Amino acid sequence: MFLSRSRSTAASAPVPLYAKVKQAISKQISAGVWRPHDRIPSEAELVAQFGFSRMTINRALRELTDEGLLVRLQGVGTFVAEPKGQSALFEIRSIADEITARHHQHRCEVLKLEQIEADFTQAAALDVEEGTPVFHSVMVHFENDVPVQIEDRCVNAMVAPHYLQQDFTATTPHAYLSLVAPLTEGEHIVEAVKSTPEEQMLLQIDDSEPCLLIHRRTWSTQHIVSHARLLFPGSRYRLQGHFMS
Repeated sequence: MFLSRSRSTAASAPVPLYAKVKQAISKQISAGVWRPHDRIPSEAELVAQFGFSRMTINRALRELTDEGLLVRLQGVGTFVAEPKGQSALFEIRSIADEITARHHQHRCEVLKLEQIEADFTQAAALDVEEGTPVFHSVMVHFENDVPVQIEDRCVNAMVAPHYLQQDFTATTPHAYLSLVAPLTEGEHIVEAVKSTPEEQMLLQIDDSEPCLLIHRRTWSTQHIVSHARLLFPGSRYRLQGHFMS
């Protein structure tokens, strides 16, 4: 990385070290080397690259985050933010579509496909009465035989009454629900979490691996169709967005 110096400021005070880091990172982003949602090097990697203290690197990243150029997810990493003036809404896409778009192979293992009575949390998520019969599915999605997502979904049985009869090794819940209850609205809540021992086994990760959890709710007209808890290993997933100006 090369930093230019303005002739008019050559005689002024030296540029602080953290500002040099900010300038270098900003240059990489503006040049398109790092694009929106790309993970940038970690603090430790930037310390090694620049030879500056961790405190200096941390200040640069913190200020760039405050300025809206970066997004930092605790335990996951630091990512290039979406350009200012664009929507921060996430596109509602099928995991199978994401994988095939990368020209990779998708497959799914269905662990649960059942009818249950909604507990308090599930009922609140679907806006139904507690104890209402709802459909519940749990599956693991694979990309080139590597597990990349645990999908734990509750579905409003009144909206999709034939959900349990579907073969979700041949299609996905998202694809099926989009056919029977076309999407009109979606909601995402994203957080970094620690996985349980069972989740670690299913995702083939160890206890130290951070995970990204997306809570997704979808609506069709006035009805909530489903609530999905989507868990990804932090090293195998990055946020993608669909932007509108």
